This record gives sequence, C-alpha cells and structure tokens, in this order.
Amino acid sequence: MHSFLYKSIRFRKALGLVVLLSVFATLMTANAYADKKKKKKAETPAPEAGPRKFGFDPTKLVWPSPPNVARVKWVSYFAGQKIDYTQTAKSKAKASWMDRLAGGQTEEEKFNPKDFPYQMIGPYGIAIDSKGLVYVADQRVGGVFIINTETLDVQMIRNGYEAHFGWVNGVAIDDDDRLFVSDGKIHKVLIFNAKHEVEGQITEGLEDPVGLAIDTTNRFLYVVDTQQDQVLVYDADSLKLLRRIGTGGKNHFLTTPGDFGAPQGVAVDAEGTVYVTDTMNNRVEIFDADGNFIREFGKNGDGPGYFARPKGIAVDADGHIWVADQVQDRLQVFNREGQLLTFVGTGHGELPGQFKTLVGVAIDKHNRVFTTEQEPGRLQVFRYVTDAEAAAAKVKRDEELQRAAERRQKAAASAPESKSVEPVGQKPAESKPN
Repeated sequence: MHSFLYKSIRFRKALGLVVLLSVFATLMTANAYADKKKKKKAETPAPEAGPRKFGFDPTKLVWPSPPNVARVKWVSYFAGQKIDYTQTAKSKAKASWMDRLAGGQTEEEKFNPKDFPYQMIGPYGIAIDSKGLVYVADQRVGGVFIINTETLDVQMIRNGYEAHFGWVNGVAIDDDDRLFVSDGKIHKVLIFNAKHEVEGQITEGLEDPVGLAIDTTNRFLYVVDTQQDQVLVYDADSLKLLRRIGTGGKNHFLTTPGDFGAPQGVAVDAEGTVYVTDTMNNRVEIFDADGNFIREFGKNGDGPGYFARPKGIAVDADGHIWVADQVQDRLQVFNREGQLLTFVGTGHGELPGQFKTLVGVAIDKHNRVFTTEQEPGRLQVFRYVTDAEAAAAKVKRDEELQRAAERRQKAAASAPESKSVEPVGQKPAESKPN
C-alpha cells in the first residue's frame, strides 16, 4: 500500500513536471512567434504617402477609341494644393496636464488655418484667365483654388482672409482678368481685380446665383439664378441689371420653351449665343444675345445623347456644345443642332477618364477641357482635338494605310513562284531502261 502510494506520488510529480514543461514550451513558442510577427511587421515598409499611382498609362486614353480619329485626349488631374507628406505623416504632440492647467495652447489651438494645405472637397465652377491659370470654386471648402497647371503651384482666395464667402458656386473671368464669383448663401456675385482683391459686388435681383458666363464682345454678364428659374443679364462694366430670361416664381415646374426648371449652367459662344442647362427639364436651351429663345435639345434618359441632371456647359472653338451630366457621369459633346458627336467617360469611378458626380466643365483658348467632380474632389484635364486637327490626322492616317497597302501588294508581286513539292512519304518514280 505504501509502495503504491509512493509510486503514485512520484507519478503525479513527474506528470506535473511534464505539464509545466509543456506549458513553458508553448509560451516560449508563442512569444517567439509574436516577436517574429512584430519584427516582420516592423520590417514591412509603410505605404508611401503621395500622389496616386495607376496600373496603366492614363495619357493613352482617347475618345472615341481607335481606329477612329481621337477627338478628346486625357491629360492630367489635380486634387488640391501640394502637401509636404513628411510633415503630415508626423503625429501631433499632445499637451500635458501642466500645460492645460497653466492655460497653454494645445497643438490644435496653435494651428494656423492660413497655412493649412486645403484639398478640394466640393469643386464646382471653373474659369481660366489670360495667363492660363485655372480658377476652381469649391463649395465645401468655401474658397477659390488658383492652379498653375505648368508649375503645379496652387494659390487660394480664402474665406475670412481675401474675401468673405458663404457658398461659392460659379466663376467667370473677363478679358481684363477680373474674376466674378457667385455665392448662393449671401445672394451676391463678388468681383475681384487681377490682384485678387474685392473691387465690387452685385446684389440687385439675386437670390441663388450659380452659373456665370461673360460675353466680352457685348459686355454682358449672365447669372443663372437656380431658385428663381431665371437667367439675369447685367452690364459687365456698370453691373446694372438689364433684363431677365425665363419666367420666375413657378417653383421649377415650368417646361415651356424659354422657361426653366432649376437651371444650373450657362455658356456664351463667339457670336454671343447663350446656352443654358435646364437641369430639372433635362435639356439645353439656346437664346440669342437679346435673350430671344432660339431652340432646345435633349430629353431625359439613360445613355449617350440623353440627359439626367445636366449641369456644367461650355462651348469649344468649333462651336460644339459640351455638357456635364451629373447622374450619368458623362461629358457629352453636341453640335448646334443638338446631335451627339462624341462623349467622354468610362463609367462611374475615380480612375482617370471616369467621373464621380460630374458637375463642371470649361474650355480655354488652348483647347484644354477642364472638368470638376464633387465626390473625389477632383479637377481633370483633357485636350480637345479641333475639327481642323482631326481632318489633318485623318488624311495622314489614310495616307499611311494606302502606303502600307501598296507595300503589301508590291511584296506579293515580287515574291518568287513556289516550286512543286513531292508529297510526303512517296518516292520519286524510277525511270526504266529502254
């Protein structure tokens, strides 16, 4: 009995020792795995902050696709002011309890908004000055970006510093580089000189100014007032209200030609003809320089040639009409009769050539096409191939195809005649002696 008990105690001690060793080994293995995992994680380089990279070359994007002659080419995009990523990656030091007790400023309180590198959040209207600088009104940032597309430098007209804004919408620039900015919240159009200093404002008759356009020949300023369902026409120099286009006060219900339902964009061509996006009615209406209705085109639908909330509008050097469609995220190009010529956009998205809440479009004298999207907060740049350039490209392409065909014909004609070949597996017939 004592022998059994002694052996039992020895067995339990041995078993306990084995269990302890097993637990110890498990813990050591777990710790080693954790250390290895931490080391591996530490050795894995963090993703670099900076401009977004793409798995393809977006500069190859053209519309329409080959073998057609390209009429629109993708160039680049901008999302805001350049950022020092090494500085923004650093975490801010928190103020100690002694600093707070002594009334010292925290890092957030020391933060100077004048130095903050704003990014585009809700870009809308676009305009280009005589130097090629691009002005973008950002509704949610509450300011105007000024982008140099060559140097990539960015300036801003900021709310609370250079101006006081409420909700900026549209921008337009005249031949003296005066900048006009519409603000729907404070019911004004602000005018800035070439030094970006406020030199005047328009308040007469305005309720919700959005789209802007300037007829530099006739000296007219066109202001789309979305809430009033009208386009107000001012003298661009005296800033006096001259007339109104459309019937106001009908709460966006009018569909008759010459009237509007929540219009958004306006553009003027070289002849003084006025084009307005009648957003709720999904159409474009055209007027002469005196405000007389000429014609309309477009109807509601899903697909090229149709509209689903058209907003921005512009006219190119050949008189083609470019319309930014917000719901379809498609930039469409029409002739003056309203026939669809081509369209730009590869679907909803944030890749180059795609759009996400497309709202604005503008074209400069160098045939650069600019578009704004509100969800990614982005300005994309395209290049319009003019009718003359396209005709020359077509001639060159046809000549190259003709020369290639002639080379093939010449090569086929000069090729030696093929010799007859004996069938495989058969021996040549033996000649018999006479």
